[in-house]
Amino acid sequence: MERTFKIFEAIVDEYIRTGEPVSSNAVRGKLGFPVSSATIRNEMASLEARGYLDHPHTSAGRIPTVKGYRFYIERMMSDSPGALSENEKEEIDRFFRNIGNGDDEVIIESASHALAELTNCAIVSTNMTARFSVITKVELIPTGRRVYVLLLITSEGNIKNRVCRLSFDLTAEQMEFFTEFLNQNLSGLNIGNISEEYIDGLAAALGSYMMTLSPLLKAVAELSKELSEKRVLLKGETNLIAREELHKNEIISLLESRNEFSELLDTAFSGINVMLGKEKDTFVIENSSIITGSFKKDGNQAGSFGVIGPMRLDYKKIIPYIEYFADKVTNMLSISDAEEHINKEDEKGGG
Repeated sequence: MERTFKIFEAIVDEYIRTGEPVSSNAVRGKLGFPVSSATIRNEMASLEARGYLDHPHTSAGRIPTVKGYRFYIERMMSDSPGALSENEKEEIDRFFRNIGNGDDEVIIESASHALAELTNCAIVSTNMTARFSVITKVELIPTGRRVYVLLLITSEGNIKNRVCRLSFDLTAEQMEFFTEFLNQNLSGLNIGNISEEYIDGLAAALGSYMMTLSPLLKAVAELSKELSEKRVLLKGETNLIAREELHKNEIISLLESRNEFSELLDTAFSGINVMLGKEKDTFVIENSSIITGSFKKDGNQAGSFGVIGPMRLDYKKIIPYIEYFADKVTNMLSISDAEEHINKEDEKGGG
């Protein structure tokens, strides 16, 4: 069985490298042990009969099937994929050093761009770091008759606003009460902790102001929800167009439905995952694969990367890239969060 897999592995590796059907002679030159061409041909015929290889047209060579890719990937990952070289790691480390003290969004977007360049694939990433943000200030600004702008400001410098049109004008006393009420109950609160139940509790605490100010409280709930939602980013789209194995119409459909990646990338929260297009009815590019991996912030899942390319990807190289990038992003987010905490403590001390 081990010999059979080594032969199969050599076939897949060679096909990934060349994109051409692989002959027994080509396989023989890649093996690290003596074996006859006749033995290799017998093994290839057996692998084809079991559905792992296909025999296209009149070619003497074989190519892997979807079932074959799945077997190859699962066996490779159980044995652990190859590692990056020290030079490759240093190149990535240098890139992260150049990012400097960027915020979470800059770190994730920059990493996605670099990963697209290194893998020559498209990169989709989800970013949920905003849900770990803390509300620092809430403001209510009158902008016209019965029109008010509600501002929600977070620790990461994000500002969300919502125009609220009321059926009445607020008095100065009502505006002052509402602003103080929100800052007392929301300042220092994690975005992810602002649930519907929490908002309902605030509405009840408004007392006699509940009927008057509840529309503004509803706007707070909507802004909090927007901040806590996943953000989906796609980089390296042109890399897909350059791939001859992929149909251009399918790529266009993919670019138009990028938000659907959010569900696909949810599976990344259990380590490295590989999804093959023909195994997923929901994935619009049939002859493709997506390799996903996640990163964390404060020990919690904060997002994920997905490398999208043809099924004929160099999994042994790309999987270690994703693992290394995910670890680096996790470290960068932790450093960013620690520095922010130190700065806040310094401000308190200076006060």
